[in-house]
Amino acid sequence: MKSRRFEIGLEQLQKIDGVSGEKVIQTLEDIAPDLGEYIIEFAFGDIYSRQGLSLQEREMITITSLLTLGGCEPQLEVHINGSLNVGTSPEKIIETFIQCIPYVGFPKVLNATFVAKKIFSERNLTLGSNTNDGR
Repeated sequence: MKSRRFEIGLEQLQKIDGVSGEKVIQTLEDIAPDLGEYIIEFAFGDIYSRQGLSLQEREMITITSLLTLGGCEPQLEVHINGSLNVGTSPEKIIETFIQCIPYVGFPKVLNATFVAKKIFSERNLTLGSNTNDGR
């Protein structure tokens, strides 16, 4: 029988990442099933279920952190989808990435933007025609 943390975490995982999250956990079953349980129990059961931040805010922090780390494109793909799943607009995702340019540089922001472009295309999402160039 799974723990209550696992049940809460699985519920959060399904709400945020849906099938993408489930696939990640399934790919770990034959090599590191405990890692999958840690992700569900700790990341989603303990952290994502805390009060104080909305799921949109949590996902924005997550995709920004993954962008900043660099080399996390598969996880970034899952969490950009998760961010969209909890109601974040494509425009807000891109604007968040642009905000990172002065702090992490163009290469990491470009990599994240290309991951987002792929996901937006797969989900048939387009960005609005309004751009915010700060002028």
